[in-house]
Amino acid sequence: MDPLGARSQFVDIQTLPTWQQQLDEDGEEKRLVRSDSMLSQSFPSPFPFRPDINRKIILFVGDIALLNCTAVVNTSNESLNDKNPTSDSIHQLAGPELRDELLKLKGCRTGEAKLTKGFNLAARFIIHTVGPKYKAKYRTAAESSLYSCYRNIMQLAAEQSMASVGFCVVTTTKRGYPLEDATHIALRTVRRFLENHGNSIETVVFAVSDIEESVFKKLLPLYYPRSEGEEKTCLPLIPADIGNSEGEPVVPERQIRITEKPGSIEDECDEDSLELDLGQVGTHAFARMEGDVDKQRKLILQGQMSEAALQKQHQRNYGRWLCRARAEDLSDIAALKALYQTGVDICGRTVMVVVGRNIPVTLIDLEKALLYFIHVMDHITVKEYVMVYFHTLTGEHNHLDTDFLKKLYDIVDVKYKKNLMAFYFVHPTFRSKVSTWFFTTFSVSGMKEKVRYLDNLQQLFTCIKPEQIDIPPFVLEYDARVNGPYHHSEASGL
Repeated sequence: MDPLGARSQFVDIQTLPTWQQQLDEDGEEKRLVRSDSMLSQSFPSPFPFRPDINRKIILFVGDIALLNCTAVVNTSNESLNDKNPTSDSIHQLAGPELRDELLKLKGCRTGEAKLTKGFNLAARFIIHTVGPKYKAKYRTAAESSLYSCYRNIMQLAAEQSMASVGFCVVTTTKRGYPLEDATHIALRTVRRFLENHGNSIETVVFAVSDIEESVFKKLLPLYYPRSEGEEKTCLPLIPADIGNSEGEPVVPERQIRITEKPGSIEDECDEDSLELDLGQVGTHAFARMEGDVDKQRKLILQGQMSEAALQKQHQRNYGRWLCRARAEDLSDIAALKALYQTGVDICGRTVMVVVGRNIPVTLIDLEKALLYFIHVMDHITVKEYVMVYFHTLTGEHNHLDTDFLKKLYDIVDVKYKKNLMAFYFVHPTFRSKVSTWFFTTFSVSGMKEKVRYLDNLQQLFTCIKPEQIDIPPFVLEYDARVNGPYHHSEASGL
C-alpha cells in the first residue's frame, strides 16, 4: 500500500459522534423508566453524569492509524518492534522513517510512554507505550503497570498541549490481559485525568475492533453515564475497586504510615486502643516490628498469648488472605453473580446481596469463593453495612456447610463483624432456620441478634426501599406467586 495514497482513507474525528450523542433510544428509554424510581437515591456516584466530559469521548470502531487526532497511541514491546495489528498498521501508513526514529529512543519500559512524529499519518504524533504481560499471581503489578500506561499517555498529551488523542487497546491479545479488566482500568484512568487535569484536551477517541466494541459499549456507561438516569442505573454495576482519586489501583498493604511517636502495641490489650494504634502505623504486618513468629505460635497453642498479640496474629493472617484475593484471577467466581453491592438501606448503610441459588457449591473452588468474598467485602466493611441473603429456591447443591462458614468467620477481619448491622434472611425454610440457629448459637458469637428472617419482600422493603436493591427476577417471580404481587402504596403505609 502507498502510504500517501492512504490519506484519502483518513477519518476526521470532527465528523464522528461523541459518546454523549451515541444514545440508543430504546436503551435510553428503558434506563429512564427504571431511573424514575431511583431519584431518591441518597449516596453519590463516584462517576457522576458529566456532559462536558462525555462530549470529549468518542468510540470509534476501526483502524486507529486512520484517525486525524493530534496523537495516536501505538502499543508495542520494550524494544518498540512488536508485531501486532495496531503497530503493523501504524508502521505501514507512517512509512519507514518511523522505524528509524524508534531506534533513537532505545526502547521503552513497561508502563512508560514515548513520543515520535506521525510522519505520513494524519496524526502529528505517535505515543508509544508498553502494556504489561498478565499473570494471575502478579495481577496487582499488571494493574499498576496498565494504569501507568494510560496515565502517562494522558500526561504527555497534556504537557504537549495536544487537543486530541486516539487510544488503541493497549493490552494486546498475546500479552494475555483479560479484556474486560483492562477496559475498566482504561476508562476510569482517562475519566479521572479529564476530571483533574484535562481541561486542555478536547477529544479522546477509543479506537476498538469489532470484538472489543461490545465490551466498551457495556462498560462506558459505568464511567461516562450519559444522563442522570443512566448514572443511577449503572451505579450498582460499578466494581468495588475503582482506585484512588486518579484511578490508580490501591494496594492497602503498601499504605504504610509512620507516626512521630507510635505507641507500644504490645502493651495495649484494650481493643479500642489496639485499633487506634494499628490505624496510626498501618494494618499490614510490614508496617510494624514483629517478634519471633514460632514463639508466638507456641504461646497461642499454650494459651499464654495476650489478647493484643492474638489480634495482631489474626490481622497478619487476614492480610495474607487479602493479598491472595487481590492477586488471583477470580473472574469465574464473579461471573456467578452470587455476591454484589447494591444501594443503601433506610439508614444510609451499604447493602450487600448474596444469592443462594447462584452458588453451585459442588462445582466451584470454595477457597476461591472465600478469596472473592474477601476481595469484594474488604473495603465495604470499613463502615456500617447490611447483608441480604436470598434463600429463594436453593437446593442441596447450593448450601454452604458450617465448616466453610466457620472458617470464613474466623478468617475475616474484626471490622466485618463489628460493622455488620443486620443480616436479612429472605424466604427461609424451617430447616434453614434451624441450621442458622445452631450455627449462630454454638459456632459464632455476636451474630444471632443480627439475623432477621423475612418471609416476603414486603417485609424487606420496610428496611430497604425497592429502588435501592437489585433483586434477581426469579426471586420477584417466586415472591409474587407465593405472597401475591407487591404494591408500592402498601409498603409506603407500613
